[in-house]
Amino acid sequence: MVDTRSSDVLVDDLFRTTVRLRTYVDGQLSGHGLSVPRLRLLRALANTPADEPLRMRDLGEALNVAARTVTSLVDALEREGMVERVRHPTDRRAYLLALTPLGRTTHAKAEEIDRAALARATCGLSGKQRALLLDLLAVLRESVPDAPPSPTEG
Repeated sequence: MVDTRSSDVLVDDLFRTTVRLRTYVDGQLSGHGLSVPRLRLLRALANTPADEPLRMRDLGEALNVAARTVTSLVDALEREGMVERVRHPTDRRAYLLALTPLGRTTHAKAEEIDRAALARATCGLSGKQRALLLDLLAVLRESVPDAPPSPTEG
C-alpha cells in the first residue's frame, strides 16, 4: 500500500475532513443532478452584480480552477439550459456568462441542499467550538505564505 500521508498529522486530518465533507455534500447534490463544482459555478454567477457580468477567465479566477475546467462546466450547464453565453458589449471576441431562469431555480435548490447537508455535518459542534475552529483556521490560513506566481502567469 502506498503511504500518502504528509509529515503533519494535523494537515492530514484537515485534508481528510475536507475531502469527507465535500464527498458528503456531493452525494447529497448528486441526487438532483448537481455537484459541488456545479454549485460553486452557479453560486459565482448568481452572486455577480448585474452590472459586472463575468467572462470565462473571470469565473476561472474566482473559482481558482483551470480554464478547461470552467469551459467543461459551462458547456454542460449551457446544454442543460442553466447558463447562457452573451456577447460582450465592447469586446466582440469575448462572451459574458449569465444564469438562465432555470439556472437561478437550480442554484436556489442547490443552496438549500448544501445548507442542509452542512448543517447535518456540523451539528455536533457547539457555538463555542464553531467559533474556536473558525479562529484556528484563520490563524492557519494567515500563516501560509502566498504562492509565487506560476511561470505562465508572468
